[in-house]
Amino acid sequence: MVPDSLAPGEAPAALAGAFPSSLGSVPAAPTGLSLYERRVFDVASRQASRVRNQLWRADVVGIVDFAQPSWKPRLHFANLENGTMRSFLVAHGRGSDPAHSGWLQNFSNVPGSEATSRGAYLTAEWYKGKYGTSIRLVGLDDDNSMALPRAIVMHPAWYVDAMMIEKWGKLGRSEGCFAMSNSDFNEALWHLSGGRLLFADRIGEG
Repeated sequence: MVPDSLAPGEAPAALAGAFPSSLGSVPAAPTGLSLYERRVFDVASRQASRVRNQLWRADVVGIVDFAQPSWKPRLHFANLENGTMRSFLVAHGRGSDPAHSGWLQNFSNVPGSEATSRGAYLTAEWYKGKYGTSIRLVGLDDDNSMALPRAIVMHPAWYVDAMMIEKWGKLGRSEGCFAMSNSDFNEALWHLSGGRLLFADRIGEG
């Protein structure tokens, strides 16, 4: 059950007490990357350092760049230990793109808005939901503090697929959740869940 309320930064019961007081320093962005990749790594490193006391693992950080349109792979898994990055498609909320342009227009933390929220999220436990196995998210910032009561999660969805882009030129929209393709979602289950950081904002090319 999702609790009725949870303070920003407070972990769900399944993870409460599991977080170490410190994870040590986070490596700087590695060399040999494009300027954009270095920008993503810089954001990942800074955000992981900012909320490190609330994380269980800081090896991989998920960065969602909502300055990019939905037809581009804009969910980046930045591995701060080995300096590699992998990117995936991810949907935004219909409340953030009412005209369904494929571009996120605005963020919102308001219940019922069906919009995407910016900020740092703690990835919590797996559970079975409407779209199958999903990852619960805990909002760590004022801008996403309602993530748990809004049931904002990571989940697989049929409308996040390359075929959607081929047919419509963009992905479908979620109700504010971070929806990935069915074929990619296991990557999130195995490499981003379990007390890691997911951070969403407009990052851009710099």
